[in-house]
Amino acid sequence: VLKVVNVDLNVDQNTYDHHTDYYEITQQRTLEDGSIADRLLVVRRGEPFDVTITFDRPFIDGKDGVKLVFDVGPSSRESKGTRVSMLLSDKDQPKQWGASTLGMQGDLLHIRVFTPPTCFVAKWLLHLDTVLCKSATESKTFRYTHKQPIYVIFNPWCPDDQVYLSDAHSRLEFVLNDHGRLYRGTGRQISCKPWNFGQFEDFVLDCCMSLLDQSGLNWQSRGNPVLIARKISAIVNSSDDDGILVGNWSGDYSGGTSPMAWVGSVAILGEFWKTKKPVKFGQCWVFSAVVTSVARALGLPARSVTNFSSAHDCDGSITIDCHWKPDGTPLEEYNQDSVWNFHVWNETWMSRPDLPSGYGGWQAIDATPQETSDGIYCAGPASVEALKNGLTHLPYDGAFIFAEVNADRVNWIQKPDGGWCNTKQAHSIGKFISTKAPGQDRRIDITQQYKFPEGSTQERTAVWRAIKEMGTRADIYEASDMTFDLVDHNDTMVGKPFDVKMKISNQSSEERTVKMTLTVQVVYYTGVVACVIKKEAHSVKCKPKADGEVKMKVTVNDYLNKLVDMCIIKMSCMARVVETNQFFCESDDFRLIKPDIMVKAPSVVKTDEAYEVEAAFTNPLNRSLTRCDFTIEGASVQKLLHFKHA
Repeated sequence: VLKVVNVDLNVDQNTYDHHTDYYEITQQRTLEDGSIADRLLVVRRGEPFDVTITFDRPFIDGKDGVKLVFDVGPSSRESKGTRVSMLLSDKDQPKQWGASTLGMQGDLLHIRVFTPPTCFVAKWLLHLDTVLCKSATESKTFRYTHKQPIYVIFNPWCPDDQVYLSDAHSRLEFVLNDHGRLYRGTGRQISCKPWNFGQFEDFVLDCCMSLLDQSGLNWQSRGNPVLIARKISAIVNSSDDDGILVGNWSGDYSGGTSPMAWVGSVAILGEFWKTKKPVKFGQCWVFSAVVTSVARALGLPARSVTNFSSAHDCDGSITIDCHWKPDGTPLEEYNQDSVWNFHVWNETWMSRPDLPSGYGGWQAIDATPQETSDGIYCAGPASVEALKNGLTHLPYDGAFIFAEVNADRVNWIQKPDGGWCNTKQAHSIGKFISTKAPGQDRRIDITQQYKFPEGSTQERTAVWRAIKEMGTRADIYEASDMTFDLVDHNDTMVGKPFDVKMKISNQSSEERTVKMTLTVQVVYYTGVVACVIKKEAHSVKCKPKADGEVKMKVTVNDYLNKLVDMCIIKMSCMARVVETNQFFCESDDFRLIKPDIMVKAPSVVKTDEAYEVEAAFTNPLNRSLTRCDFTIEGASVQKLLHFKHA
């Protein structure tokens, strides 16, 4: 019987052809014990790869038979697609498994293997069966099992793959870039946080494959990017399946790492892979960054997206309902909905054959555990194009994500007699939706991909369509001859005083008396109030067809010891026009600016040699800072580095 002596997976050429030579497992590397690790093959489905087989004697065509068997999973079966058997053939069957002979050279046989563009994303084992046919009824078989698996991942370069991305620059960014930027802050003060996605680090692909294996996703779904993206949004959080990250918005991060301290996904995934336990702690941008790392590792084009003034609709009404006392004090027992200063989720690129035509492309998914979907903390994928048009009934979780970007905010104000009046802010949700530009370290605004221009007929139509399909309330409009406008704060540095200004305009022909309460609060980025800084009541008279202004001064001593993560300040005004008994409620927020960290590093460094990096910032406060800690993560820096400032 012809016996296989060796199988060469031609890692160099195949990984170059498949754009997978970035994965560290495909390169020669030294393990911690000093041994040399085997080089592993990572291929993208739908693209052929070449294999060289060495036999113990020359292959005799017509006498010797060679069968390739690929299997995956604990109990592979051909009926389930988890085992594939094929004989060498002279021709390729399009979009199917297959193998053909390229040529023979002594004891060597060169073959080409074809995988379908719907192949399961997994670690496949390769077996080679050689058969000696002695007669029409008698044969002998020898089996060779290759000791290392072949990793098969999505293929954005293949037009027949559901994740095909035609633009080369986009593929470089959303598949191959292992560094990026996350955007945080407020809509008027957007800051970026550099992030090391690290999807090519040596253990990351094994970690991601293991997550899919343990996710409960059946094998028939392992080739479907829609279902895999949805599962990724579930397994990155630990709320119901012991996934990667534990969420924590309490401000107390004892027993773990503050979400603000992470600077990359590698340390998070490394700790999870090592301990097999959820990592403490994450908030939305950390969940999103890890999703980007996992998706890109599996070949799924992905990016992190930030929505400023992001709504959290708890009851599916597609409105954000806020309840207030007449003096501007919130009625917390009524308030379930909230507006986050920003929220970070993800988009993954794919066609959607499960939806009507035209709704492929970017799909929103969200791993931050906010609300359950089908009993699991996950969200999406929801077609961004469908969201823009208000088609909230299409799968998955369209109503919830639509509300995040385009819900109306309704302020319900309790009257002295116990009744209610309301005011509506129709264009206060979903601002400056941001992501990193392909190939550039700059922010691009993609708000127009999620919604038509605010106030346009198309935008209002989309809102009404969404409410008609999935919402629960009728619209509310109320005529008014007074307008109120909180003045923006865009450039207040932490440690500096600021003013809260409310501009008033009386558009009527009569004098108006306005009684108002101005309130300044410290809030977490989720919109949850940490404490009240200052509160003042004012009474002003506004002449006919005239403008006025109310101002409240806030000193550094008023707020400095009350700040929490992100240094976000919320301003609000509750006003009542005495003559007409009309109520108004307006709120806005801004982020106190922190100094930038300036980094100096050499332009060229040598492997295995130490080098110096300088990180510095200027303290803007009139007091000394204590317990300063610099955190560093980078490509090939396996351990998260902490440097405490003296």
